[in-house]
Amino acid sequence: MSDSPGYWTFAATKQTGYMKKIGLIREGKIPADNRVALTPAQCKWILKNSTDIQIFVQSSPDRCFSDREYLSAGVEVKDDLSDCDVLFGIKEVPVAQLIPGKTYLFFSHTKKKQPHNQPLLKAVMEKNITLVDYECLEHEDGQRIIGFGFFAGVVGAHNGMMAYGLRTGLYNLDRVYKQRSFRELIHNYFGLRLPNVKIAITGSGRVAHGILEIMNLMGIHEVENDDYLRRRFSYPVYTQIKGAELYEHKVTGKYNREDFHNHPQDYRCRFLPYTAQTDILMNGVYWDKTIPRLFDKTDVPKDDFIIQTIADITDDADGSVPINLGDQSIADPVYGVDKQTLEKTAPYLPGSIDLMAVGNLPNELPRDASRYFGEQLIKFILEDLMKNGSEMISRATIVNKGELTTGFEYLRDYAAGR
Repeated sequence: MSDSPGYWTFAATKQTGYMKKIGLIREGKIPADNRVALTPAQCKWILKNSTDIQIFVQSSPDRCFSDREYLSAGVEVKDDLSDCDVLFGIKEVPVAQLIPGKTYLFFSHTKKKQPHNQPLLKAVMEKNITLVDYECLEHEDGQRIIGFGFFAGVVGAHNGMMAYGLRTGLYNLDRVYKQRSFRELIHNYFGLRLPNVKIAITGSGRVAHGILEIMNLMGIHEVENDDYLRRRFSYPVYTQIKGAELYEHKVTGKYNREDFHNHPQDYRCRFLPYTAQTDILMNGVYWDKTIPRLFDKTDVPKDDFIIQTIADITDDADGSVPINLGDQSIADPVYGVDKQTLEKTAPYLPGSIDLMAVGNLPNELPRDASRYFGEQLIKFILEDLMKNGSEMISRATIVNKGELTTGFEYLRDYAAGR
């Protein structure tokens, strides 16, 4: 993935007499995230192609691009960003580090009323902040515009395959974070000999696209859903299960994408037959509490539930994968779940299922992931953000100058702590 943005659509802003100041904040969440919204090369391009934008970077020892690299790109590095108009982060900003009255863009993880981030949303409102959430930036048809999903899929798929190799002892894969780049990671797959494993991939978005990239790079063959369910193969295969194959209306037995997104509680999940034919599950579906889970906890102890490894890449505890018991870390990404008690165990034990669940998977390829993210930010968001905004940005604004916007009024009790 290139840092050369010659094909980007971002146009030079018109001279207004006022320099709009962008700040790239230091990540404050612990453990520190090492990704960034704009790379040094992307900042250099923006400064070259605009006349009224300044960019400042808050000094950080953890960022995947060093302070020196930003300085070499002509970007000023400093600790105090209080004079900036718009502040870009990645993960949740600690409450104590929020600057009152500013406009922030980051992944707030509040739209699902996540309990651990309730104080953050409350503080955003109390400090008169405007919060635009990357996760909520969507096209009119609901497709996400910006995110790290592709590289979450890449890293998650690799880690899932790694975990199965460690369980079976049939092959060995090195850790992703030990590679300097995605290009270097690919070298691990040259000459890789896999057993006749069967892999089910759920979802059709960026996460799924990242998973598919790894499947193809590893030389795993795609098969149709029907063939996957009725036979074994003498070579490794995967099948992708998209919305129409994964969900059906409880009354009509049909699937309508728009109706499903508006009324997911009216649908049932059709994944269960795959649990009797799948060795590895790569989960890439979006989930919230109204969407049916892939299977029930009561299904797991049954003899025909043969899944041995689950890479829950979308990673919702007790979510679409109900035996997801919570996050692990990049350093230790896999744990076991006992098939009978459903309690957490060490990985790779007899009678357990190995589960890979990490909330910041793209951190294993931070430079590639940051370039990918910055490209999307410049293509689709930055120009409108620097001018008068857009409907798309308005729809993604959870809080505007301390007040919940119309689309997020449902968060009022949550923000108040009730």
